[in-house]
Amino acid sequence: MNFVENIREGLRSITGNRLRTVLTALIIAIGITSLVGILTAIDGLQQSVDDSFAGLGANTFSIGARQEVSRRSGRVRKQDKPISYQEVNAFKQRFPLGATIAISSQVADAAQVKFGSRKSNPNMQLVGGDDSYLPVKGYSLSRGRNLNTNDLAYALNVAVIGSEVAKTLFKGKLNPINQVIRVAGVQYKIVGVLDEKGGLTGGGENRIILVPLDNARAVAGSGKMTFDITASVPNAADQDEAVGEARGVMRLVRHDPLGQPDSFDIERADELARETDNITGYLRIGGFGIGFITLLGAAIALLNIMLVSVTERTREIGIRKSLGATPKRIREQFLIEAIVICLLGGVGGIVLGLGVGNLIALLVSGGKGGFVVPWLWMGLGLLVCVSVGLFAGLYPAVRASRLDPIEALRYE
Repeated sequence: MNFVENIREGLRSITGNRLRTVLTALIIAIGITSLVGILTAIDGLQQSVDDSFAGLGANTFSIGARQEVSRRSGRVRKQDKPISYQEVNAFKQRFPLGATIAISSQVADAAQVKFGSRKSNPNMQLVGGDDSYLPVKGYSLSRGRNLNTNDLAYALNVAVIGSEVAKTLFKGKLNPINQVIRVAGVQYKIVGVLDEKGGLTGGGENRIILVPLDNARAVAGSGKMTFDITASVPNAADQDEAVGEARGVMRLVRHDPLGQPDSFDIERADELARETDNITGYLRIGGFGIGFITLLGAAIALLNIMLVSVTERTREIGIRKSLGATPKRIREQFLIEAIVICLLGGVGGIVLGLGVGNLIALLVSGGKGGFVVPWLWMGLGLLVCVSVGLFAGLYPAVRASRLDPIEALRYE
């Protein structure tokens, strides 16, 4: 009996016990589905996050008032003094590195928008900004135009709306440009509509209503406003220098005493991306651990089934040994059977894992992620299948090879 004949005999044995083979392969498939599915979902989410940061650009940083919230009570534990309108303008005038600087302020994050008899949910974001806000934040226009210098100088009642606002109010049946909407009791004429934008806030980037900054200040009235600065330097290599210079200028503008910590926070887009990579790395480790535990259970089940198979085929093993089959060939036969069963289950598990993982990533990212084919995890899944087959088949194979042929022939 040569090696090729052993493979054929192993395959004949598998096809001869189809129900048992299918059930065993299904156990392996469930384990591989959990492993590949979790890792694929994490890769899909990572891709969605990377796309969001790519829209901002690696050479972007933001300056804002820091606000730390207690996770237990939800109350603010530490809050910087709000950044005022005068401070952001002073920063813009003093910053020396020729960066594109956008000034903005969020007037309301739970605003309701009305168009005729139609109303949106009270989850729209009314933001005041300048003509640099959209390009620096990575938005692109699908219709109309951006805010211009005339809109900003005269604080006109014009607005650029996000894609979700347009879909909610106009249902794709009416051109939003030059239509009049009402937000926070003020009427605005729509001059632009934004393309759909992926992000990390559950679609909040698409629920924006951008109005001229001074107009937003008038809407807020006597309410407390804090302003944010987003800067984009021309060259990513100048990022460190730009952030250091921005910290010095902002401390000067805010009159922060020497030796005291900053009364503001600077966030770099590349730092956020690295932090997200670290988080997804931990998630991958956890996902691999969960998949490993599931596969360990599948391997034990396969080991049990292979032991039963050895017992059932004791007389067959005795006949093979009496015809000249060596213990090595007997071991090979049972190992091949175990590995083939695992590979059958592994292929099915990989296909299911791809579908389940991409579906989870699509749901969590709000439909923004693309289809991910993780070749590394697929290869790892097949490697794990072979390892599980060797682990589960080795002991039964050794046990079968050590059977005494005379005793095996007597077995009933």
